[in-house]
Amino acid sequence: MNDTTTVLKKKNSLMGLIRETKPSIPALTFAIMLSVISTLVGLVIPMFTKNLVDGFSLSTISPVQIVLIAAAFIAQTIAGGVSIFLLNYAGQKVVATLRDRLWKKLLVLPVSYYDNNRTGETSSRMTNDTLILKTLISEHATSFFSGVISIVGSIGVLLYLNWRMTLIMFTVIPIAALILVPLGRQMYKISKGMQDETADFTSTINQVLSEVRLVKASNAEGREYANGKEGINNLFRFGVREGKVSAWIGPVISLVLMMLLVVIIGYGGMQVSSGAFTAGDLVAFILYLIQIVMPMTQLTTFFTQFQKAKGATERIIETLNAEEEDYTQGKEILDANQPIRVENVSFGYNAEETILSNVSFEMEPGKVTAIVGPSGSGKTTMFSLLERFYIPSGGRIRLGEQNIDEFSLSAWRRQIGYVSQDSPMIAGTIRENLCYGIEREVSEQEIWHAAEMAYADQFIRELPDKLNTDVGERGVKLSGGQRQRLAIARALLRDPKLLMLDEATSSLDSQSEVVVQKALLNLMQGRTTVVIAHRLSTVVRADQILFIDKGKLTGRGTHNELLETHSKYREFAAQQFQNSRLDEEPITGKTGE
Repeated sequence: MNDTTTVLKKKNSLMGLIRETKPSIPALTFAIMLSVISTLVGLVIPMFTKNLVDGFSLSTISPVQIVLIAAAFIAQTIAGGVSIFLLNYAGQKVVATLRDRLWKKLLVLPVSYYDNNRTGETSSRMTNDTLILKTLISEHATSFFSGVISIVGSIGVLLYLNWRMTLIMFTVIPIAALILVPLGRQMYKISKGMQDETADFTSTINQVLSEVRLVKASNAEGREYANGKEGINNLFRFGVREGKVSAWIGPVISLVLMMLLVVIIGYGGMQVSSGAFTAGDLVAFILYLIQIVMPMTQLTTFFTQFQKAKGATERIIETLNAEEEDYTQGKEILDANQPIRVENVSFGYNAEETILSNVSFEMEPGKVTAIVGPSGSGKTTMFSLLERFYIPSGGRIRLGEQNIDEFSLSAWRRQIGYVSQDSPMIAGTIRENLCYGIEREVSEQEIWHAAEMAYADQFIRELPDKLNTDVGERGVKLSGGQRQRLAIARALLRDPKLLMLDEATSSLDSQSEVVVQKALLNLMQGRTTVVIAHRLSTVVRADQILFIDKGKLTGRGTHNELLETHSKYREFAAQQFQNSRLDEEPITGKTGE
């Protein structure tokens, strides 16, 4: 049990996450070797300086020495530059691979994940959190490797030059550690809070901007400004706290440097005066001290960024470990023209509530089934179960004699055409929206034929760019009726065996509804169709009607049968009939006529 826990902890860590991206080991090795070479050359230069100081005269400087010093500087520059580039490239590759994994994961997460996680927070994992990792690996990892080598090498040389003075110098280090370590822990907590607040703020912005028409139509600018300002202020407070911690780190490093210089110059000066230490030794000692202190500053920055990255990593790992849908596992569907049987299906989004309870019915191939009932009775939930967005908590759904869970998700959803009242559109052209999700190549003739069947060809031909017309974000450049007809044409191109219509005409005006109803009749031809309907005209034509009330199937039959046997259906039909009468009557603006 302990071994398993250890493995999981290693896997669910920053370094474990980086290892899973499989970085280029040869590139990293070569980069580190060049970094070692660059640092070693840097360690040799103070020794040249020592010799020059101890025996300085023009006559003692030979051309060979000048060439060697120049070569050392050039070698250090080239090796350091190539090393930084290779480490930067490796870091960019790691982050790109991580983003690829995360994006792939987000696309295969089930709908239930997005029910419990706001879109803005999820997108923040993809952008803000990975950006922190990118900054750590690409910008700070290079200084980390070279800094460690420089510090270790410099300490080794210092011990060789004067081990007593080196040990005296190290008495200052624990004092700095007592201050810096707690500051690092505080930075980690602040970073986690800032990441959560950033994700929440991003979610708020996405929500408001995506529904900006609702905001303006509702005069809600003031309310949304207040919500956004609260998020801005929270981020400001976290930023100030982060600034306070950072404000301590810089001065502490400066204090350590000054203390070291005072100790070395004071003690070293005494050693030089007594003859135990040469002036060149003291200069070299100070230069090596700089090669320790400067990387220490870089390591402190790396440590601070590392704490931020740990906070970001936890959120990324949480997303990567979330349970996903398996699209490929399962059988292909050889014959989709079979009855679909819903047998004693129950479902609830959580353990405390039950949305559907022991629902059973059968849909014959090529027939139309209408689902009606009060709002919140479970109609849309039944659609989600048929699409396998959720798994029933009880019962099963079968195609013929086989449970639909036995088929692969991709094979099952390939059989489904879905037209909702929202008619969702992607930002792009009409052509891209019509062919969206279709795996095969779609010809121009097929597209126009589907558009004609959906009664969409006329308005498409009237557009300046026809099929290449941009529909805008979520199709805002089109009317509701136009979006519905494009959704129907898209379903026609998929050639589904099971057609699902979710109140497809409920939000349309009467003129658009007539056209869309004709298009739907073309789409429904020869297909098993299940409809969520509020309009009586749709219900009357159905081969069977299911009345769901409070999650239970309380009635099943044709329109006439339910009129005779089901009191609530009679109320539904009467109300629809009354509404249709009101729609036909002219509105005069007068009363009592």
